[in-house]
Amino acid sequence: MNPAAELATPAWRDVSLDPAIRADALIAAMTLREKTAQLVGVWVGASDEGGEVAPHQHEMEEPPDLDELLPHGLGQLTRPFGTVPVDAAVGALSLARSQQRIAAANRFGIPAIAHEECLAGFAAWGATAYPVPLSWGATFNPELVRTMAAAIGTDMRAVGVHQGLAPVLDVVRDARWGRVEETIGEDPYLVGTIATAYVQGLESAGIVATLKHFAGYSASRAGRNLAPVTMGTRERADVILPPFEMALREGRPRSVMHAYTDTDGIPSAADQELLTGLLRDTWGFDGTVVADYFGIAFLKLLHGVAGSWDEAAGLALASGVDVELPTVKTFGQPLLDAVEAGTVPEELIDRALRRVLVQKAQLGLLDPDWNPIPQAISGANPTVPEALRGSVDLDPPANRRLARELAEQAVVLLRNDGTLPLGRPRRIALIGPNADTPTAVLGCYSFPVHVGSQHPEVPTGIALPTLHETLAAEFPDAEIFSAPGAAVDGDSTAGFTEAVAAARAADVVVLALGDRAGLFGRGTSGEGCDVESMQLPGVQEQLLDVLLDAGTPVVLVMLAGRPYTLGRAETEAAAILQSFFPGEAGTEAIAGVLSGRVNPSGRLPVSVPRHKGVQPSTYLAARLAQDSDVSSTSTSAAYAFGHGLGYTEFEWSALDVGVAETGTDGGFRIAFEVRNTGERSGCEVVQFYLHDPVASVVQPVQRLVGYRRLLLETGEVCRVLLELPADLASFTGREGRRIVEPGELELRISASSTDHRITVPMHLTGPVREVDHTRMLHPVVTVECR
Repeated sequence: MNPAAELATPAWRDVSLDPAIRADALIAAMTLREKTAQLVGVWVGASDEGGEVAPHQHEMEEPPDLDELLPHGLGQLTRPFGTVPVDAAVGALSLARSQQRIAAANRFGIPAIAHEECLAGFAAWGATAYPVPLSWGATFNPELVRTMAAAIGTDMRAVGVHQGLAPVLDVVRDARWGRVEETIGEDPYLVGTIATAYVQGLESAGIVATLKHFAGYSASRAGRNLAPVTMGTRERADVILPPFEMALREGRPRSVMHAYTDTDGIPSAADQELLTGLLRDTWGFDGTVVADYFGIAFLKLLHGVAGSWDEAAGLALASGVDVELPTVKTFGQPLLDAVEAGTVPEELIDRALRRVLVQKAQLGLLDPDWNPIPQAISGANPTVPEALRGSVDLDPPANRRLARELAEQAVVLLRNDGTLPLGRPRRIALIGPNADTPTAVLGCYSFPVHVGSQHPEVPTGIALPTLHETLAAEFPDAEIFSAPGAAVDGDSTAGFTEAVAAARAADVVVLALGDRAGLFGRGTSGEGCDVESMQLPGVQEQLLDVLLDAGTPVVLVMLAGRPYTLGRAETEAAAILQSFFPGEAGTEAIAGVLSGRVNPSGRLPVSVPRHKGVQPSTYLAARLAQDSDVSSTSTSAAYAFGHGLGYTEFEWSALDVGVAETGTDGGFRIAFEVRNTGERSGCEVVQFYLHDPVASVVQPVQRLVGYRRLLLETGEVCRVLLELPADLASFTGREGRRIVEPGELELRISASSTDHRITVPMHLTGPVREVDHTRMLHPVVTVECR
């Protein structure tokens, strides 16, 4: 190498150096304005003609002037694919040209990080729409979720995206909250294991995973979006934080997004103890903390803890927020003014900037051979956009097969009187508002609902077979009568007469009820679509009642984003299937379960309430929250967390307690067997719950500490060896530290939180032991089948 050329290469371009050293070298060369430019994003939309991205027009803020902004650099591009419908290949070209412009405009040649939503698949036109996270939880299958996330990340990376705003680790505390569909469930261990798998998959594809919403967003008062949060330190420590802790330790995500809410008067975006003290100083997180959209501005607009934009910027920056999204506002001129006025030290900007630049170095964006052309269009002629159109498939057959497998494993059979599987019915009455609606399988953050609904002239970009279409394919010899009966949230009962007539003429009724996903009140489920009670929207419960009265067996199919009370169906329906927005292949999965082609194996990630007005309610409750004679209301579930039926039977037996007593620093060993005694192969989900009868602070009656899916052929038996570390019995004690206490415990080896098959008394001896974030988080489960 030419020595002169080697000397001319700036240190921040030297790929042999540690990213932190490269970042420091670049920081030393930057002006204050160049520094702050790296801490903001700009909301854009890719051009469907292949030109550069254009700033997105939105109600919160005037779009910035790119000609004025870009000479100083740019930190992030917000949702280039997820803002307007755009062909994937042409959008990739548009993004590449924009990155070329960004790099050429600033004197260091630094491109932007492009981020997208990926809550239930890459939120882009034509991309696979996978089941929503609540369905991921229903699978109890982290390995499958990891595979899905890797596929999502691969598609995103191929078109030039660097960061994904997922997964959501909020634990459901009140099912009235509209964003329940975005969560994984009501148990922190289930949420943590599934979310960690998603992070691992996304990061394996080179995409920066973003944990959200940190922390407590789902615990808002009355289940209202963006409402204050009231919780004690133990609820936060033992329910809300563990999924984040697990995902950070085992998934190694490179970004965290703060929550919108305030907890006990402290907004998350201004919570230094949370974002720096816990997240960084204790847990050791060294990635970036990004703002939830407009979250820094909300410190002034909604929380009232800042009196000006520069004060809001200073609060967020000091607390540990590194990047303002979705667009430049407080981290622009207000932050510059605050530094010049001496109210914000430049060292705080350097701290955030170092994290941003280290990440850009890790992504290859500071490398001398950086190429803006992504892999998906690298072999094409970028000068002819129309030649690219249609050349990138974001919904290939492999993706669709994966989406279908997830949907099949997520369908929960709640009730069955023997009617299912249906066999070969001659006449099927398919009734309900979700029977013939293609988007009934999609959640709020799927592209066709989130963005496509604003562009009705544009095709959905993916195949979305209706339940009617898939039933016709699944039962080709059957005559199918279809009638909506009612709208999802309308108040008209005019369609009841037609629906009852169809039911009486049929051998079986398939009744498709549930939700319509939408944003901010435009749906019955989704962000800003909170409800006052858990009763089915509109007149759907009345439609259910008249059909139950018609006399024909009713198979209820729920396509929803949250659990609802099911009224008389709980005891009178022939069968009930619960499917939480199962994605583009969801109706195929449901049809397969109805016919028996698919043996259902989903388990409830959230309890199905028996009464419409008992929220907030969760299985993870203390004794005082249980039913009692001193209250006239009941919190019991119609179908409990972890519940799910199948088409075969299992026998649990042969308990062998190897170690039932151990010290507070030890562990237990227990073995048992599960045998498939039915006539077909099937899946049993073995769940491990811990009951602590006496503790120094109030504990939930039980909590999930492990689980395992077992797939057994007819007659096959699996021996399960469980090694349970005492660390799993830890909780936050009276003095705010996590401890393991001596005393009696009870392990419940269960098929659900209310179906305990084997109960094992256990005993912890020795002193109280303090544990921390390095404690063991999982049991060891070993399975031998024969």
